[in-house]
Amino acid sequence: MINPDRYNKMIYRKLGKSGLKLPVLSFGLWQNFSKDNDYELCKKMIIEAFNHGITHFDLANNYGPPPGYAEMVFGRILKEVLLPYRDELIISTKAGFKMWEGPYQNGGSRKYLMSSIDQSLERLGIPYVDIFYHHRFDEETDLYETMLALRDIVLQGKALYIGLSNYNSQQLKEAYKILRVLNVPYVITQPSYSMLNRWIEHDGLLDTQFDELGGGSICYSALQQGLLTNKYIDDIPKDSRANNPNSIWFTKKDITEEVRYKLKQLDVIAKARNQSIAQMALAWVIRNPKMTSTLISTSKLSQLYENLQVLDNLEFTDEELKMIDEIIGK
Repeated sequence: MINPDRYNKMIYRKLGKSGLKLPVLSFGLWQNFSKDNDYELCKKMIIEAFNHGITHFDLANNYGPPPGYAEMVFGRILKEVLLPYRDELIISTKAGFKMWEGPYQNGGSRKYLMSSIDQSLERLGIPYVDIFYHHRFDEETDLYETMLALRDIVLQGKALYIGLSNYNSQQLKEAYKILRVLNVPYVITQPSYSMLNRWIEHDGLLDTQFDELGGGSICYSALQQGLLTNKYIDDIPKDSRANNPNSIWFTKKDITEEVRYKLKQLDVIAKARNQSIAQMALAWVIRNPKMTSTLISTSKLSQLYENLQVLDNLEFTDEELKMIDEIIGK
């Protein structure tokens, strides 16, 4: 069931100055591992990802729905198949968004973070995660309290490394000052980033993280919730996320005529590269070696195989990048 040649093709990048390496494609369990998804398909996708050299699997306490369900699914897959390969895996999870009712339901308090890591480990069925993130900057909690809780989670052996997600450059710098004093092994940040969402370029986040803080970066939503694909050039497929009435992050309203026009132009460039728009979009976000990895999340095995084919062409010419900038706008 497990491919002995799984490491032959995947590309790995060093995570900043740390000793960790991540595959340039990591697997995220944000959208497609809910109670409504087929478990056997979920298991097949995770195993096939690992069979192709994807060693990093990214979760959060609130992933589902319901919250916590994705961790339960991954924990079951670990128990049934992947636990013998635990030392080959990088498993990350996060805490910061709403998980339960009451005044301690989210944020960056010691109360919330300590409860969250214990619950996550129980759902996953493992004694530690490799990376534990604070999922979002919390303006209501003193930053020192949050960073001290992260340190203690490492000291308790519940996480090997610490990450910070959805922090901007200035917030990262402030947190890093505290983490350095506390001797916390901070190694990674996780921002949103895509051709249509380029805030980290204006913020200077990659340079801050890599050059100043010595860490790596992994982005999510590289396909802009599925918008940066060939699906929506002409119509909205019935089985697409945009047609799902329960979809919050991506709806029919996001597919405007202007967006379709841009997709058609991007498709011309992608076809010349022998790629789909999705493959080109993934290659684009990791074109800069300071972006250690990008998260992919698939609902079908065919999507996983399509994403893996991006490894065949990761390079861009200056002319291609210029054309993409002219289509999208910086």
